[in-house]
Amino acid sequence: MDLFTDESDHSAPLAWRMRPRTLTDYVGQQALVGPGKPLARMVETGAVRSMILWGPPGTGKTTLAEILAAESGAELEHLSAVMAGVKEIRAAVERARARSQATLLFLDEIHRLNKSQQDALLPHVESGLLTLIGATTENPSFEVNSALLSRARVHVLTSLSEAELVEVLKRALSDETRGLGARRLRVDDDILDLLARAAAGDARRALGLLETACDFAEPDGRGNELLRREALADVLGHQASAFDKQGDHYYDLLSAIHKSVRSSRPDAALLYIARFVQGGGDPLDVVRRLAAIASEDVGNADPRALPLVMAAWDAYLRLGDYEGQRAIAHAALHLAVAPKSNAIDQAWKRAKEFAAGQPRLEVPGYLRNAPTRLMESLGHGRGYRYAHHEPHAYPAGSAHDCWPEETPREHFYRPTEQGQEKRYAQIMAWRSQLDAEADEGGTQEPD
Repeated sequence: MDLFTDESDHSAPLAWRMRPRTLTDYVGQQALVGPGKPLARMVETGAVRSMILWGPPGTGKTTLAEILAAESGAELEHLSAVMAGVKEIRAAVERARARSQATLLFLDEIHRLNKSQQDALLPHVESGLLTLIGATTENPSFEVNSALLSRARVHVLTSLSEAELVEVLKRALSDETRGLGARRLRVDDDILDLLARAAAGDARRALGLLETACDFAEPDGRGNELLRREALADVLGHQASAFDKQGDHYYDLLSAIHKSVRSSRPDAALLYIARFVQGGGDPLDVVRRLAAIASEDVGNADPRALPLVMAAWDAYLRLGDYEGQRAIAHAALHLAVAPKSNAIDQAWKRAKEFAAGQPRLEVPGYLRNAPTRLMESLGHGRGYRYAHHEPHAYPAGSAHDCWPEETPREHFYRPTEQGQEKRYAQIMAWRSQLDAEADEGGTQEPD
């Protein structure tokens, strides 16, 4: 089967026509397709092994399967786990049995296979009748059963960089057979950069944006067509007025996001995030800023804040740009509504400033490690009290306050009365009372 017969048909979408035919043409994923790398070695030897390609949309999972089939001389069966049931899998197995050449089964969205579908597939992967190439945007270790997973190596694909997307776009503009080269389009580099940024790592999306944008190209009077930056307004909306990463507007919007969240204004935060993303900003820049806010401005007033942001970050990388943006909005709203405290930020600043003024700071002997007899003889670790053997799991008293000897005492962390941090303040006050009673030799416990 010729996998590329329709690629010169200009009624087909540009992204379809521009699919790479060989690994040499493939852009990105050099850790897999570069010289001497796993998939390149498979092409060289003609021996393709079962694998699962895990990565966001538009990173070339389907194209890789087609290239591997073409380069190895195998027949490619293409099924979608969303549409194919046990009946379709069994039909593919029967077709494989009837062939003289090897069969690669490309199973898109393999994470959607149910147990019966996976059970129907497993023995034929085990026997080698089918070489499985699964594609998924989800973590296969959670979604694919261990028996099937153990028979396929997982290869992780990453979103394409902006530079790689620009290369994809330039190839499409210059290719006269499959691309837009016959139109002799003039497109400035800043427009390509903008399209690449708007595609957010997705080559298919980048080519789709380019194809649509070129519908607005104008004759330049010299037999060429010119795509003007202003024309992108009809393609990208507000992204046409996108900002340079070094420009003031870029950082102004990030600042507005941060200050809106800090000020507990969820609607304003969402507005600036939407404007930032529509302007071509990288959503990951937003989630990085949210991670900073979680510790700097929310802190222990809501200890769930930072884990939630990290989960949103992970969700964006797993789901891709469209669905992932919602996860970032989820985290931003949580931070904006959450109680606020900058006590962690202030404590860290005080600690760094204090430590800088204590060049002779020494760790107390009872806190030092004593892995050898010599160190034991020097008193290392002597007098250390294991907290879990103490009442309330707390070694009370100033004699075991872990503070460096002959160093002025300072309190860096000063909990506020906001949210969960109020409870932290209560716990710290209770322990201070235990310390005072231990120092006085009393036995009364606080209420």
